[in-house]
Amino acid sequence: LPQPAYVLGRRWDVLAWNRAAADLLGFGRLAEGDRNVLVAMLTNPRVRDLFGAAWADEARRMVSEFRATHDLWAGDPAFVALIARLHDGCPEFGDWWQAHDIRTGTAGRKRFHHPKLGLWQFDHTSFQSNDDPALKLVIYTPA
Repeated sequence: LPQPAYVLGRRWDVLAWNRAAADLLGFGRLAEGDRNVLVAMLTNPRVRDLFGAAWADEARRMVSEFRATHDLWAGDPAFVALIARLHDGCPEFGDWWQAHDIRTGTAGRKRFHHPKLGLWQFDHTSFQSNDDPALKLVIYTPA
């Protein structure tokens, strides 16, 4: 695909991505243990800068959407470790998590302020795999 696309696992770990996603989101520059969209969004200053003034709204939205995923595997040690890491790495996360907001959503619009590519706006949508519901494909289309 010419537009950014990536595949997430059940904890929202980034399992695969294309070149356009690498250029925009920099997954390949992240350490393997940091290739999780929540970890990147909530603990990586470069990603925070990428979202600019919209970061807090977008981050809170993502936490609310992740809550629905988390609740399916709440006792799983991998999820417990992820939540602890997010608490440690993002001061805002504790309040957002405590609010227990749950949103479902597979589509929306995002604006990125990329240091080299400039301002980009994308519509995004995600598709869950029928064969493995833990897998999700996310595709961005220029808006």
